[in-house]
This record gives sequence, C-alpha cells and structure tokens, in this order.
Amino acid sequence: MNPADERAVNPVDERAVNPVDERPVNLVDERAVGPAQESRGDPEPDRPAGRPVDPDEAGRRLRRPSALRTLRVGDFRVSYVPDGAMLLKPAGRLPTVPAARWDVYADHLNDTARLVANTGGLLVELGPEALLVDAGFGPRLVPDDPSDAALGAVHGGWLPAGLARLGRRPETIGAVAFTHLHADHIGWACADPPLFPEATFFVPESEWAQHRLSPEAARMLTPRLALVAPGRQILPGVETFALPGHTTGHTGYTITSRGTRLLAFGDALTTPLQIRHPDWSASNDADPHQSTRHRLRLIAELRRPDTIGFGIHFADVVFGRVQGDAWIPV
Repeated sequence: MNPADERAVNPVDERAVNPVDERPVNLVDERAVGPAQESRGDPEPDRPAGRPVDPDEAGRRLRRPSALRTLRVGDFRVSYVPDGAMLLKPAGRLPTVPAARWDVYADHLNDTARLVANTGGLLVELGPEALLVDAGFGPRLVPDDPSDAALGAVHGGWLPAGLARLGRRPETIGAVAFTHLHADHIGWACADPPLFPEATFFVPESEWAQHRLSPEAARMLTPRLALVAPGRQILPGVETFALPGHTTGHTGYTITSRGTRLLAFGDALTTPLQIRHPDWSASNDADPHQSTRHRLRLIAELRRPDTIGFGIHFADVVFGRVQGDAWIPV
C-alpha cells in the first residue's frame, strides 16, 4: 500500500472487518490476533526452524491470514505478530500475469478470488532485547473500493494484543526497523499516544530521502529517527541489506545465529508465486525492472540450506524455505 492513499478511514473505530469473511472482530479480545487462531487461547509453541508444515495444512493456510507464528533461529526467538489482513485483487496487483494463470493457481486464492495478505510486524527477541521489523497498519479500516483494481479491504489493530500474548510489553521494544515506509508497515509507529515510547525508529536512508509520508506521519517518526545504510547492524546478529525496486530504499533484514539465518524481505515478494515467477512485478513496485533483478538475487539466497525466509504478506505461510521454485512453509 502507498501511504499517500487518501481513502477515508476511521482511526478511532475499535471494530475491524475481517476481509476474508466480513465478520466483525473485537480488537480488545486478546484471542483475536489472527483469523487462523480461532479459539486457541495461547500462542503456538516455538517451532524448530527446519520443520516443514504438512502439505495439506500448508494448502489451507495459503487462503487465510496468518496467525501468530514463532520460530527459533539459533539464540533468537522470532515471531510474526499479526496486525490485520488485506485482500489483493490478483489481476490488478500482478498486472502482467495472463488471466488464465489464475485458474492454474486457484489454490492461492480465497473464496472471493483474492490473494490473502497480512499486515503486522516481525518481533525479534534476544534475551531482554527486542526489535520489531515493521509496525503494521494500525487501528483502522479501509473498506474495499471497487475503483481500485489492485487493493481490496485492509484492516489493522491486532498488534498490541499479539505482543501481549507473547509477554512483550511495547515499552520494552528498543527498536523498530522498517523495510520501507508504506502505510501497512508504519501504522503503529505513528500512533498517538505512542505505542513504542522507548524505541528508536530505523529507516533506510535512501527511503527517507524520497519518502511520500503525510506531514503528520513524518512528524511522528522524525524525533526518534535513525537513518541506516545497507550492512548496518541493528542488534548483534541483525543487519540490513539492500532490496530496492518496490521502493527506492526498500531494505531487508538478516537475522543470523548458530549457523542459521532468516531473511526478512518485506515487499520484495508479495506472494509465494513470485518465487516460481520472479518476473511478476507488483503494480505498486516503483521500478519493476530493479525489483525483478533484486528478487532473483533474493531467491538465490533463499535457496541456501542454512536460510529461512520471512514473507510478511504470505498469507498464513509467513516462514518458509525455498526448494527449487517452491516455497516450503516451516
């Protein structure tokens, strides 16, 4: 999403619509941190980083937003914390794809023929230290606009409840690092009052130089802003790497410990299908040719046997490995 989107939202409405089934969700219910959670009261146990998900279960999860998911990466506990969900209109979001291909890949679409995507953040914990990569959409709802060929309904608001379920108070998060500055990645960083009062906001310097933030969003980020270049260490074992194309300064993060690394790649990949078809660029990529070039480089890195990927928009298969041209959820 583009933060310049002017469509009306109600930032104080404590309800949000789940665009998968349109049932209202109570944002203050700590169980409602992701539609896939259903009635489960506790977060899933930490999963070993290498264990694959059952293929039938993985197929079902392609068509729903992500639940709260946690992995161990060496000494790190790494958790995807859902904030909400968005529906992507496949023909508009991936405009170069022939329409007939969506018949072949119908298993990636929900029952309204939409790609299901997430908005949220990646919580990285090492002992008492905590970093959040991206900050969700925030407590607001954007309904479907039929005139928008690419983006359907978007809602956020669950991230604080997810952090609570993990036992992580927002004031103990010392850093929020952004892959880029689109609205579905900065939402809670712009909350008033602040959700992360002690956090430094790490923004790629080339992203900040050409941002299109609203004056209010820029005002909220600027006092705690720290600009970073590729190769910058945010925490011991956590570094930035350049992934331009979606935006000028789009950036990924490597998390490395005890011979395993995780690559958080933001919007360089919007759907697992782009691993098989890296030439499929999203309609909101600022430079599709650059995006494709860096996507190919990223996919080559994800094929390494020591590497796990994190795809924030990958429905309920956010963590996975690349084998050949397939995304294998873990």
